[in-house]
Amino acid sequence: MNSQPNPSNLNDLIFDNRFIRELPADEETINNRRQVFGACYSRVKPTPVVNPQRVAYSREVAELLDLTADACEADDFTQVFSGNSLTAGMESYATCYGGHQFGNWAGQLGDGRAINLGEIVNQKGERWALQLKGAGPTPYSRTADGLAVLRSSVREFLCSEAMYHLGVPTTRALSLVLTGETVIRDMFYDGNPKAEPGAIVCRVAPSFTRFGSFQILTARGDVALLKKLADYTICTDFPHLGEPSPDVYITWFTEVCRRTAEMIVHWQRVGFVHGVMNTDNMSILGLTIDYGPYGWLENFDLNWTPNTTDVEQRRYRFGNQPQIAYWNLGQLANAIYPLIEQVEPLQEALAVYKLTFEQNWQTMMAGKLGLNAFDTATDGDLCTELLELLALIETDMTLFYRQLAKIDISVEPVDYEAIFNLLSVAYYVPEQITPEYKSRLTVWLERYLKRLKIDGTSNDLRRQRMNAVNPKYVLRNYLAQLAIDKADQGDFSMVNELLELLRHPYNEQPDQEEFAAKRPDWARQRAGCSMLSCSS
Repeated sequence: MNSQPNPSNLNDLIFDNRFIRELPADEETINNRRQVFGACYSRVKPTPVVNPQRVAYSREVAELLDLTADACEADDFTQVFSGNSLTAGMESYATCYGGHQFGNWAGQLGDGRAINLGEIVNQKGERWALQLKGAGPTPYSRTADGLAVLRSSVREFLCSEAMYHLGVPTTRALSLVLTGETVIRDMFYDGNPKAEPGAIVCRVAPSFTRFGSFQILTARGDVALLKKLADYTICTDFPHLGEPSPDVYITWFTEVCRRTAEMIVHWQRVGFVHGVMNTDNMSILGLTIDYGPYGWLENFDLNWTPNTTDVEQRRYRFGNQPQIAYWNLGQLANAIYPLIEQVEPLQEALAVYKLTFEQNWQTMMAGKLGLNAFDTATDGDLCTELLELLALIETDMTLFYRQLAKIDISVEPVDYEAIFNLLSVAYYVPEQITPEYKSRLTVWLERYLKRLKIDGTSNDLRRQRMNAVNPKYVLRNYLAQLAIDKADQGDFSMVNELLELLRHPYNEQPDQEEFAAKRPDWARQRAGCSMLSCSS
């Protein structure tokens, strides 16, 4: 283990770069758009920018990399993470992968606007890959420029860290840097392009390997390289499984299924909608990856998608995320089939996804409702009726569960009007609360309170449990947009304020109550607050 003190500058980072040491590179070294065969990556350098400016950095991610605050606030940090310079040990490259986009095979995709700087090994022996998003074109950029704009970069930076603190498996974000240049984007693909501030996010993860990394190789019939990549992935990211073999490939795929199910349950728990669950946006480690047109469910709507590109099909809507993850795993199973050549073990692994999701979903709902454990005899119907009630009128999901925790079950007789008043802060349209709705809610509350009394848990313990899994603060779409609006004017205060707020999403923060309020009416249809596109 490395025993040297925290790096005082970036040149002290220990780069291992195992990915490019052990896997084949693109023989072509010119950075032109092309199909790349027989390789897992292409060497490419970031495009220098004119006037980089650090907007924010995550101190927790810096600590993962053994970086001090002084190191992060130095000018060379800004230069490196804007792509202007590489430190000792960095070897930059972009990876090759394919994928299904909106259910259709899209062929080669790859890191079109992401450039990896390499992998470090920290003092704990942990491996962390560093990747710049928006650092210029690569051979995989197709017709795009490889750049990113401030609005999407603010959203990715904040959401990566918000998700981590919520307890959701995710890639991380080290830094957000302005480039000092403008980027032309047509935000809604409606023929109205405009110049926007350019920005770059440094993303951090143990690995950025995707389902599509394997799919592209199978689609091209390159089984030798498929095996090489699978063996590398198992040895590097799943070493506990043992030496690669057909049996280990099955165990590995089963673990990927299990991790993916666990991730999706967390998404459903906190009301996160990814928005573009293509197979190239699925991490082999079961991490949330690629924060594009994501959104936070505010009024509970199983059919809601934040992605304008998906507004008609709604393939990636909130309620469909568990099914899409299963479908995507099926495509991964097809991709690794040549290594196993047996259908039944892969089907059994996919069944593990369903079982894991169902069990974890039940545990998750029991936690959200403050129950000791999920009772299949009664709690399935209890949860089904609740979800129907939440969707029946515009109900703020985050606020509802936090308010539900405040019910005092020791009060006899039950004052249902007081409970309605307690829950009313979660409703967007008071006129929707009809006598019929209140009657139905009363019936559910009667069942719920009876169920709580069977558990016999004290108010305090129940509230503690509920508040530990039901966040008070999430990165509401309108909050991110307000931070973007200020940042567009050169004021980065709200970016950093939200970063600090979201470090403690389950805690009461009395001086930050405004950030826990439901979406204001002005944000209902505003661009960036309700719907987003894949444009960045």
